[in-house]
Amino acid sequence: MNDYLAGLTTEAINPDTLMIDECTTEQMVQIMNQQDALVPAAVAKEVPHIAKAVDILHQSLANGGKMFYIGAGTSGRLGVLDASECPPTFGTDPSLVQGFIAGGDTALRNAVEGCEDNLEEGIALINEIGVTSKDVVIGISASGSARFVIGALTRARELGAKTIAVCNNKGSKLEPIVDVAIAPVVGPEVISGSTRLKAGTAQKLVLNMLTTCTMVKLGKTYNNLMVDLKASNIKLVDRSVRIIMRATGVDSTTASDTLTKASMNCKLAIMMIKTGLDAQEAEQQLAQHNGRLKEAIHAIMSS
Repeated sequence: MNDYLAGLTTEAINPDTLMIDECTTEQMVQIMNQQDALVPAAVAKEVPHIAKAVDILHQSLANGGKMFYIGAGTSGRLGVLDASECPPTFGTDPSLVQGFIAGGDTALRNAVEGCEDNLEEGIALINEIGVTSKDVVIGISASGSARFVIGALTRARELGAKTIAVCNNKGSKLEPIVDVAIAPVVGPEVISGSTRLKAGTAQKLVLNMLTTCTMVKLGKTYNNLMVDLKASNIKLVDRSVRIIMRATGVDSTTASDTLTKASMNCKLAIMMIKTGLDAQEAEQQLAQHNGRLKEAIHAIMSS
């Protein structure tokens, strides 16, 4: 028996769910809901570490770096999910935030046993994807012991990249090899060792914070509006129109017409309406302010 694994909170038996197999359906659901309610408080305790990680990410991405999620199993899938949502949400290049899972893309749909134990594959992945000293690598592992993740983080650090860990146990094997360790301890799972439950939920909350707060700091929003979204389908075109209306106070026709003139660029349309500039002039001003809409508008209005 592995003493490290045996001592993990995520491997412990939950005394509050011992007799779950004798519960009614409603009782089971209530138990799970009660256990899930513990997760936000565990994440809240990690806010200082999460904030430190966001500042690292912001500094790196603002200076030409990239963000890489590396994980195995559920942890890896959550990283890939969070990364894949950044382009449609914030209009980022797909290469800016990337997610990788032990076992490759096949492991997104099917369990690929043993891959998380392969230290060398983690090292090889970092070399393959071209991590540099400008970048940030975030290792995700509920246990904090996945050798694939340890190998990736170790190699990333050797290359001078910043490293962050997201796990669900204190004193994990990841802590000594990262700049920041984020470890929301959610307690034993409803079903012993099933870390796709509370641990996975906590990880999802943390990853949401990392990308969302970083993108806000990079100027990807205007107030709390998703102004850099890609209007790539009917729903997102409609959302873009509503965002333009909310940000500028114009009617739907004006918002829609300006969005078309702005080549379906929501942020550019708002800039045009707010400043009276045409598309080319507005685009130039945005570029001068690194895409920061509020900053660009203030500069024009105060000149």
